[in-house]
Amino acid sequence: MNENNSNGLQTIITQVIEEMKSEQGDKFDINRINLAEMERRTGMTRAQLRRLKKNDFQITPHALTGRKADTTIISGYTGVIDDLLKKGVSNSEVILERIQEQGFQGSLTTVKRYIQSHKYLIPPKRQTVAPQGNRGRRYSSDAGESYQMDWGFVNVDTGDGTSYKVACFAMICHHCGERYIEFFPNAKQENLFIGMIHAFKRMGVPGHVLTDNMKSVVLHRDSEGHPVWNHDYEAFMNTIGFETKLCRPRHPFTKGSVERLVRFVKENFLAGRVFGTITDLNYEAWKWCDNQNNRYHKAVDCIPHERHSVSCIKNASILMDTFDVRKYLCPIRCISFDGFVTYEGRRFGIPYSYVQHTCRVQREDFTLYIYDLELRKVLITHDVTWSRKDSFCKGQFTDDQPEENPSVPVKISITQKKEDPPKSAFAKFAFGGDRNE
Repeated sequence: MNENNSNGLQTIITQVIEEMKSEQGDKFDINRINLAEMERRTGMTRAQLRRLKKNDFQITPHALTGRKADTTIISGYTGVIDDLLKKGVSNSEVILERIQEQGFQGSLTTVKRYIQSHKYLIPPKRQTVAPQGNRGRRYSSDAGESYQMDWGFVNVDTGDGTSYKVACFAMICHHCGERYIEFFPNAKQENLFIGMIHAFKRMGVPGHVLTDNMKSVVLHRDSEGHPVWNHDYEAFMNTIGFETKLCRPRHPFTKGSVERLVRFVKENFLAGRVFGTITDLNYEAWKWCDNQNNRYHKAVDCIPHERHSVSCIKNASILMDTFDVRKYLCPIRCISFDGFVTYEGRRFGIPYSYVQHTCRVQREDFTLYIYDLELRKVLITHDVTWSRKDSFCKGQFTDDQPEENPSVPVKISITQKKEDPPKSAFAKFAFGGDRNE
């Protein structure tokens, strides 16, 4: 019992005793006080009142007050929590998820108490900029009408002290908040198409997509302010069957839902995360999306997946798996002179029997599929190990080594003398005859 509760309870008991004393007058005796009446007035149990009566109804602190156990339920996980706090991760739910993966059985309140008492480990935040005082109006869209998409970037620290960037594609339904994220080694246009197709397969194709003025979408605007689309992106829009609306330059508030999603991914999903490969990271990302889509979100006042499956998906069109769609999932790659194609920064071998100079490549999970240009035949498959070493394949080279022919006419001639035949080992015994026989 803490000090505040003790003081409040002591005040209640004293007040009840004074009331009973004023009602009984000279007949009042504290040693013969009616415990049943005190139980009714104070709300305490009869056993508690008997214990207090032995001490003249004075509440004294417990003998173990202020003492703490040497080991608690969180003791074995303090190192992990301290490391997260030093990295600036102070979200109690994120920390709880990280230590639950290692076997923690405690509650969220226990984690919050530990964070509250160890706030000194959290690095100071940078100074925030004063608000500009502008005001905008939030707008809403009908079910299945509008999605928002954007890229987010994160630095990946390796064990050897180097780092590199990975790109996170994010898309969210503006009506219900259904979300989808996927990580790629870079933010090239082909990866944008792959991420959009994967999102459309899960969420349906909307009426239009809201995005910013990225170069893979729009080249520039004409004199009247109309966008001049990237020709590859324009062909992609016509193939899938949706329109694109652009935000005003340098005005991220227009697509605030996806901007907030990117921030939420960085602060919740990526905070303190350790992963093996990008494929492993995507597995965890999709699991995280399913978890978030099936939770209540106050901003949209619903469970996103339930509302999306009831209303949004009915108004969105279904993406059909046609050849025109599959070709965006399998980008074209040129074959080098030594029989390799480059995909996601790694080189993979092509069989020598394939005589074309280009092919199509697709990665699904931990397998890389290499097709011909018409997607009719799988030329070879590779296990994606994410190693920087070249991946050779069987039949990549022929057994006969190539022969170089002279590139200019040969004009120089030399003479070789006739070689004498070797002498026989018995020639020295041929007396009077030919010693060469």
